Amino acid sequence: MKYQICVSGAASGVTVQASHQLAYDLGKAIAQSGATLTTGATIGLPWYAAQGAFSVKDRRGVSVGFSPASSFREHVTVYRLPTVEFDYINFTGMAYVGRNIHLVRSSDALITVGGRMGSLHEFATAIESQKIVGVLLGSGGLADYVPTLLKNIEAPGAKDVIYDTNPARLVEKVIKVLDAKYLDFNHNLPVGNVANHGTING
Repeated sequence: MKYQICVSGAASGVTVQASHQLAYDLGKAIAQSGATLTTGATIGLPWYAAQGAFSVKDRRGVSVGFSPASSFREHVTVYRLPTVEFDYINFTGMAYVGRNIHLVRSSDALITVGGRMGSLHEFATAIESQKIVGVLLGSGGLADYVPTLLKNIEAPGAKDVIYDTNPARLVEKVIKVLDAKYLDFNHNLPVGNVANHGTING
C-alpha cells in the first residue's frame, strides 16, 4: 500500500538552518520506502524534505505539495512558493490555515521536524484526526517541545506518538505502525466493496 506521509516543519527561522539536513533525509527516506511524501508545497524544512524525495533516483514514491494558493500563478507570484521539487501540486485555494487541515487530513501519517506555530496547528490536527504521528527529536522548535506539551496537555493518542532522533529510523517506525493499522485492509477488492472494508484514511 502506498502511504501518504506528511512532513511538517518550519518555513523559516532558526530550525531551518539547524535542521535542513534532517528534513532532507526524512524526505529521502520516505521516497526510498515507496511512500508518497506530502508537504505544504512551501519553503523551509518541508521544501528540504521535498528536495530529499526528489533526489532519489528510480524512486517508487512521489512528492505531492498542498498549496495555499488557488492556482499555479497565485502559488508563484503571490505566495512565492517553489514548484520544481513536486510531482504534483494540489492548489487548495484555502490559504495557509485551510491548507494545513486539508494536507493533514489527506495524509496517513505526519512527521514533525523543527516547527513553529503552523506546525503546531498541523500537529494538533493530526492528533485530533487520529493520524499516526512521528516526531524527529533533536530538530529543535516544536519537535523538541512535543514531549513536554503532551505531558501537560491531555490529547487523544498522545501515548502512541512515535519519537526518534534518526530520520530513516523514524520513517521505518511510522511505516511499521501504518502496516499494523492496515493489516486487515484488502486493497485488491473491487471498488464497489471498499465501503464495507474501510478506506485508506479510515
